[in-house]
Amino acid sequence: MSVGDFCTRNVIVAGPDESIAAATHLMRQHHVGDVIVAREQEGHRFPLGVVTDRDLVVEILDAGIDPETVRLSDLITEPLLSARAEEGLADAVRRMRARGVRRMPVVDDDGALVGILSMDDVIELLAEEMQDLSALVARERSQEARRRT
Repeated sequence: MSVGDFCTRNVIVAGPDESIAAATHLMRQHHVGDVIVAREQEGHRFPLGVVTDRDLVVEILDAGIDPETVRLSDLITEPLLSARAEEGLADAVRRMRARGVRRMPVVDDDGALVGILSMDDVIELLAEEMQDLSALVARERSQEARRRT
Protein backbone atom coordinates (compact mmCIF):
# COMPACT_ATOMS: atom_id res chain seq x y z
CA MET A 1 0.00 0.00 0.00
CA SER A 2 1.35 3.43 -0.91
CA VAL A 3 1.29 6.48 1.31
CA GLY A 4 -0.80 8.30 -1.31
CA ASP A 5 -3.47 5.58 -1.15
CA PHE A 6 -3.70 5.85 2.61
CA CYS A 7 -3.01 9.46 3.63
CA THR A 8 -5.65 11.94 4.70
CA ARG A 9 -6.27 14.36 1.85
CA ASN A 10 -8.18 16.97 3.85
CA VAL A 11 -5.30 18.91 5.40
CA ILE A 12 -5.47 22.08 7.47
CA VAL A 13 -2.90 24.53 6.10
CA ALA A 14 -1.71 27.95 7.22
CA GLY A 15 0.89 30.33 5.87
CA PRO A 16 4.23 30.85 7.58
CA ASP A 17 3.31 34.43 8.54
CA GLU A 18 0.13 33.38 10.40
CA SER A 19 0.16 33.84 14.15
CA ILE A 20 0.18 31.00 16.64
CA ALA A 21 -3.21 32.27 17.82
CA ALA A 22 -4.59 31.83 14.29
CA ALA A 23 -3.19 28.29 14.16
CA THR A 24 -4.81 27.35 17.47
CA HIS A 25 -8.12 28.68 16.17
CA LEU A 26 -7.79 26.52 13.03
CA MET A 27 -6.96 23.42 15.07
CA ARG A 28 -9.95 23.94 17.33
CA GLN A 29 -12.30 24.79 14.46
CA HIS A 30 -11.33 21.65 12.51
CA HIS A 31 -10.75 19.36 15.52
CA VAL A 32 -7.17 18.50 14.52
CA GLY A 33 -3.88 18.35 16.37
CA ASP A 34 -1.70 19.96 13.73
CA VAL A 35 -1.43 22.58 11.02
CA ILE A 36 0.76 22.18 7.95
CA VAL A 37 2.73 25.36 7.39
CA ALA A 38 2.98 25.89 3.64
CA ARG A 39 3.71 28.51 1.04
CA GLU A 40 1.35 29.03 -1.89
CA GLN A 41 2.82 29.09 -5.37
CA GLU A 42 0.93 28.91 -8.65
CA GLY A 43 -2.11 27.33 -7.04
CA HIS A 44 -0.15 24.67 -5.17
CA ARG A 45 0.85 24.44 -1.51
CA PHE A 46 4.41 23.48 -0.66
CA PRO A 47 4.91 22.32 2.92
CA LEU A 48 7.53 24.03 5.04
CA GLY A 49 6.78 22.38 8.36
CA VAL A 50 4.25 20.96 10.77
CA VAL A 51 3.11 22.70 13.94
CA THR A 52 1.35 20.49 16.46
CA ASP A 53 -0.79 21.15 19.49
CA ARG A 54 2.09 19.82 21.59
CA ASP A 55 4.46 22.38 20.02
CA LEU A 56 2.06 25.13 21.03
CA VAL A 57 1.81 23.95 24.61
CA VAL A 58 5.51 23.26 25.17
CA GLU A 59 7.09 26.06 23.15
CA ILE A 60 4.56 28.87 23.59
CA LEU A 61 2.11 28.45 26.45
CA ASP A 62 4.48 26.84 28.95
CA ALA A 63 7.10 29.46 28.12
CA GLY A 64 4.58 32.25 28.80
CA ILE A 65 4.88 33.71 25.30
CA ASP A 66 2.01 35.72 23.84
CA PRO A 67 0.62 33.59 20.93
CA GLU A 68 -0.23 36.74 18.98
CA THR A 69 3.44 37.72 18.75
CA VAL A 70 4.81 34.47 17.33
CA ARG A 71 4.51 33.40 13.71
CA LEU A 72 4.26 29.79 12.54
CA SER A 73 7.57 30.17 10.73
CA ASP A 74 9.18 30.71 14.15
CA LEU A 75 8.15 27.20 15.27
CA ILE A 76 8.91 25.02 12.28
CA THR A 77 12.11 23.03 12.35
CA GLU A 78 14.35 21.98 9.51
CA PRO A 79 14.63 19.73 7.69
CA LEU A 80 11.01 18.82 7.08
CA LEU A 81 10.32 15.11 6.92
CA SER A 82 7.86 14.35 4.13
CA ALA A 83 6.80 11.32 2.12
CA ARG A 84 6.23 10.99 -1.59
CA ALA A 85 2.73 9.78 -2.44
CA GLU A 86 4.09 6.69 -4.21
CA GLU A 87 6.30 5.66 -1.25
CA GLY A 88 5.38 2.44 0.49
CA LEU A 89 3.50 2.85 3.76
CA ALA A 90 5.88 0.60 5.70
CA ASP A 91 8.92 2.60 4.54
CA ALA A 92 7.27 5.89 5.50
CA VAL A 93 6.35 4.57 8.95
CA ARG A 94 9.95 3.41 9.50
CA ARG A 95 11.23 6.90 8.65
CA MET A 96 8.68 8.51 10.96
CA ARG A 97 9.70 6.22 13.78
CA ALA A 98 13.39 6.91 13.20
CA ARG A 99 12.78 10.69 13.43
CA GLY A 100 10.27 10.44 16.27
CA VAL A 101 7.42 12.19 14.44
CA ARG A 102 3.75 11.29 14.51
CA ARG A 103 2.65 13.32 11.48
CA MET A 104 4.23 13.75 8.08
CA PRO A 105 3.15 15.75 5.02
CA VAL A 106 2.69 13.76 1.82
CA VAL A 107 3.81 15.41 -1.41
CA ASP A 108 3.65 14.75 -5.13
CA ASP A 109 6.65 14.53 -7.48
CA ASP A 110 6.87 18.34 -7.58
CA GLY A 111 6.88 18.64 -3.78
CA ALA A 112 3.31 20.00 -3.61
CA LEU A 113 1.17 18.95 -0.67
CA VAL A 114 -1.33 16.15 -1.32
CA GLY A 115 -2.09 14.97 2.22
CA ILE A 116 -0.84 14.02 5.65
CA LEU A 117 0.14 10.70 7.15
CA SER A 118 -0.44 10.34 10.88
CA MET A 119 0.59 7.53 13.21
CA ASP A 120 -2.94 7.57 14.63
CA ASP A 121 -4.30 6.65 11.20
CA VAL A 122 -1.66 3.94 10.78
CA ILE A 123 -2.51 2.46 14.18
CA GLU A 124 -6.20 2.46 13.25
CA LEU A 125 -5.39 0.62 10.01
CA LEU A 126 -3.29 -1.95 11.84
CA ALA A 127 -6.04 -2.47 14.44
CA GLU A 128 -8.54 -3.13 11.63
CA GLU A 129 -6.13 -5.58 10.00
CA MET A 130 -5.62 -7.39 13.33
CA GLN A 131 -9.38 -7.56 13.85
CA ASP A 132 -9.80 -9.10 10.38
CA LEU A 133 -7.08 -11.66 11.12
CA SER A 134 -8.67 -12.48 14.47
CA ALA A 135 -12.04 -13.04 12.79
CA LEU A 136 -10.39 -15.33 10.23
CA VAL A 137 -8.73 -17.42 12.96
CA ALA A 138 -12.02 -17.69 14.88
CA ARG A 139 -13.86 -18.76 11.71
CA GLU A 140 -11.24 -21.42 10.93
CA ARG A 141 -11.45 -22.77 14.50
CA SER A 142 -15.21 -22.96 14.23
CA GLN A 143 -15.03 -24.79 10.90
CA GLU A 144 -12.47 -27.22 12.27
CA ALA A 145 -14.64 -27.94 15.32
CA ARG A 146 -17.65 -28.64 13.08
CA ARG A 147 -15.61 -31.06 10.96
CA ARG A 148 -14.59 -33.01 14.07
CA THR A 149 -18.19 -33.58 15.14
